[in-house]
Amino acid sequence: MTHTDTEMTAELVTALLREQHPDLADLPVELGARGWDNQLWRLGDDLAVRLPWATESADALLRKEFALVPALAERLPLPVPVPWRLGEPSPRFPRPWLVTTWVPGTPADRAPVTRGPEAAGTLAAFLTALHLPAPADAPAGRQRGGPLAAHTAGIEQLLAAGAASGLVPDPDAARALWADALAAPEWPGPAVWLHGDLHPANVLTAGGTLSGVIDFGDLCAGDPAYDLSAAWLLLPDGAADDLLAAYRPAPDPATVRRARGWALARVLSAFQIAQAGREGRPGGKPTWGPPATAALRRLTA
Repeated sequence: MTHTDTEMTAELVTALLREQHPDLADLPVELGARGWDNQLWRLGDDLAVRLPWATESADALLRKEFALVPALAERLPLPVPVPWRLGEPSPRFPRPWLVTTWVPGTPADRAPVTRGPEAAGTLAAFLTALHLPAPADAPAGRQRGGPLAAHTAGIEQLLAAGAASGLVPDPDAARALWADALAAPEWPGPAVWLHGDLHPANVLTAGGTLSGVIDFGDLCAGDPAYDLSAAWLLLPDGAADDLLAAYRPAPDPATVRRARGWALARVLSAFQIAQAGREGRPGGKPTWGPPATAALRRLTA
């Protein structure tokens, strides 16, 4: 993690807009959220400004979103933040930044989905629309959407840490789930477009169901099982089966097994991020703990 030396304020956002996009500089600015990679500042009623503030990789991810998301967004049945303007590095702020559309809603790590069947159908429609074959030059995932076997050593370390802390009450059941996912045949292709980061903080809710999907920084091509892991991460008890039944083309048993393995991997990672938040470390998110606990219970029930 690396934090910018520039203090991020509403005044900074306005100054950047005045320098590069002066037609937007008179709109009101207020802090929206501090995410893992970026800070989000609401701009007027319909726009937002995203400024990278933590990870060094955020710069390239913003440029990737600006290049790829507008075309993909046209076919998606849920609102997503569409990049609208690109801000270039300058003496005032040495990193690129984005102006995007604003998507209303509350992140699901703070307002979980409660209307399971409806949300499952909505998420299935979103993934069906997104998961089309990607072109050969589509970006590869940062350890996402590829073979599960590459993550075995890390999973064992996270499992051991989770068992020691009591967050993984039945490590044997978790290991059996992982072993079953590893034994499933790999995705034969073609690689499809993946959101690449469908965890509760990147999905918005309203009225108990899904209202939007945000943060396409990890957009990549790979195995659809990676995104399908969201069935256990985002939806309440029993709704994962509803999503899998509505998703097209219907996932074969091997894809479901891999998706469950990816879900376990992401749960264990979320525990680490939640712990960092409880300890006050940069990038930590204590709100990630409860949905991860619920997902693990669903996976190992």
